[in-house]
Amino acid sequence: MSPPGAFDVKHRSRALTEGPERAAARAYLHGIGYTAEDLAKPIVGVAHSWIETMPCNFNNRVLAAKVKEGIRRAGGTPMELNTIAISDGITMGTAGMRASLVSRELIADSIELVASAHAFDALVAISGCDKTIPGTVMALARLNIPSLMLYGGSIRPGWFKGEQVTIQQVFEAVGAHAAGKITEEELHELEEAASPGAGACAGQFTANTMAMAFEVLGISPAGSAMVPAEDGRKLQVAVEVGELVMDVLRRGQLPSEVISKEALENAIAAAAMSGGSTNVVLHLLAVAREMGVPLQIEEFDRISERTPLLCDLQPGGHYVATDLYEAGGVPLVLKRLSEAGVLNEHAQTVTGRTIGEHAAEAQETEGQRVVRPLEEALKPTGGFAILRGNIAPDGCVVKLSGHERRVHVGPARVFDGEEAAMASVLAKEIAEGDVVVIRGEGPAGGPGMREMLAVTAAIVGEGLGESVVLITDGRFSGATHGFMAAHVAPEAIRGGPIGALADGDEITLDVDARTLSVALSDEQIAERLASYTPGARADEHVDVAIQKYAKLVGSAAQGAVTS
Repeated sequence: MSPPGAFDVKHRSRALTEGPERAAARAYLHGIGYTAEDLAKPIVGVAHSWIETMPCNFNNRVLAAKVKEGIRRAGGTPMELNTIAISDGITMGTAGMRASLVSRELIADSIELVASAHAFDALVAISGCDKTIPGTVMALARLNIPSLMLYGGSIRPGWFKGEQVTIQQVFEAVGAHAAGKITEEELHELEEAASPGAGACAGQFTANTMAMAFEVLGISPAGSAMVPAEDGRKLQVAVEVGELVMDVLRRGQLPSEVISKEALENAIAAAAMSGGSTNVVLHLLAVAREMGVPLQIEEFDRISERTPLLCDLQPGGHYVATDLYEAGGVPLVLKRLSEAGVLNEHAQTVTGRTIGEHAAEAQETEGQRVVRPLEEALKPTGGFAILRGNIAPDGCVVKLSGHERRVHVGPARVFDGEEAAMASVLAKEIAEGDVVVIRGEGPAGGPGMREMLAVTAAIVGEGLGESVVLITDGRFSGATHGFMAAHVAPEAIRGGPIGALADGDEITLDVDARTLSVALSDEQIAERLASYTPGARADEHVDVAIQKYAKLVGSAAQGAVTS
């Protein structure tokens, strides 16, 4: 950071707003309400993805107005911009889900383009749903200007038959309905109750996992993420964020000073301790790549193995994000990471203070059971592991929270694409002990690397969650729980051995050995791959934007980024 007073707070916007030759640019801006005084101040972008297609980002415009208020109070001139968002939950199980991961790149691209072209001096990015969170931070990393990210917050849980429910219970109810365990009327009653307002999914699914990870990373202010979307305090947080970004600008603090290797390790540890979404692997790898920080997939396994699972959060546990907020929020998780000796305490944050200082100030609600003490760990190690083997030479991610199994041997049931697998599950064609293999759903092969929540939830809903394993070159939702392996790399369309699997092959998933393997020789795998062609899909049309992505995207083992 620059010494106090040494950083030029109009270090970029001078080129856009100052001098006789910029009269035309100023004229345009005067015409929409900016005064000469406004343009003499630092220009701060306020980016968000407000959209009417989902609850997750529905409060972004309201928060943006408050952020702008804080920027003005602190001596800056805000300029608001918006980008897109795709709802994983709403598009789940359809061809539209292909667009979800693709949107992460487009969100980063669009924010980068506007902030660069319009020479913003600083930037606040507001996020909500799964891909907007890493997409915004990827943009901050690329731009490397004084900036921070504000998470819009989680939805509160709904109530059904006297119990708290989230969208997870709705997905699982689809399988329960197919199995005749609940009526259609009960399913409709549940769907009416499960998502009661604005905000991202209530459990420790991908949105809350990434929000926690980025607060621990230090690019979001401490204490901001878990304030619920519709809590009145969130509006005050937004004002404070607007004031804070001006402080970040005056200090000249850049994302490259925050998104360090040590900070990324802290974020991984938080995800492991909270039993969070396996998507954190993809997204932190992507952010590290954008920032130029070396980070390998094996490091997730190393950190998870030394981090206890302490957060009793859905989908594997009992509580939701609003409960975590009331218990002490992310600072409480920081405190536990420090107590466990896995927090790099000197990592810098956008507040100008270290993450260790924020951990020391955590306030824990007396009697809370959301974040367990070290001596009452739910498990001695974290919520995910990285496996390799002759099915996944470049690695895959296994979720360990929410179940006790660590080894499974069973026959393969192989499907090309999610729809074929879902039809088989709903037709009750999957038996106890089966290993459901869904291939052709990787970043390039999908294209778009869809999440398999509809299938996994239906398996759980039918009562097979404790006996069936699913492996895929696609992704899992953060709401997925059970013994599952995702991000199998290389993917089928890029020559991955998952393309060689056939019904009846004996597959072994062994967490302790860190292997995912099939009882075939290398020669048998090579022979089958030589004749493998992707199976027919239910939907042949693929959007042009997604076709472009498929040609440019890399392996899930490197974050599925485009280059």
